[in-house]
Amino acid sequence: MKGRPKRTPSTPLQLTRKALRDLREIETYSVERWGRATADEYLDLIEAALDRIMQDPTILGPPSDARPGLHFYRVKKHCLICDWDGSSVIVLAVLHTSMDLPSRLMELEPQLAAEIELLRSRLPRPSGP
Repeated sequence: MKGRPKRTPSTPLQLTRKALRDLREIETYSVERWGRATADEYLDLIEAALDRIMQDPTILGPPSDARPGLHFYRVKKHCLICDWDGSSVIVLAVLHTSMDLPSRLMELEPQLAAEIELLRSRLPRPSGP
């Protein structure tokens, strides 16, 4: 149909247990500090960011001093830390921008590496020619 935007297929996206914990902590802190409505608005922004990443993972910005494959996407005061292999995205963590992100990621690396491998094995692989 003319004038209708063309829908692009979504890139598979999963969140690690760490990322899910981070989101629960953001929600708890935000509700306590600013109330339910503000917390919901903030979480909606993060959800919208995840939707944008699924539609176009090329919007992920590469970090300057992290391991290859790690990408950041900023949402206000938080960074979505993602592993993107060109066909699927795994959100590793959602960290506050005030943290020393490279140091924190180095601490989390062993735990996240194992979870990335597990999640990648569960994601559908693109079919080849």
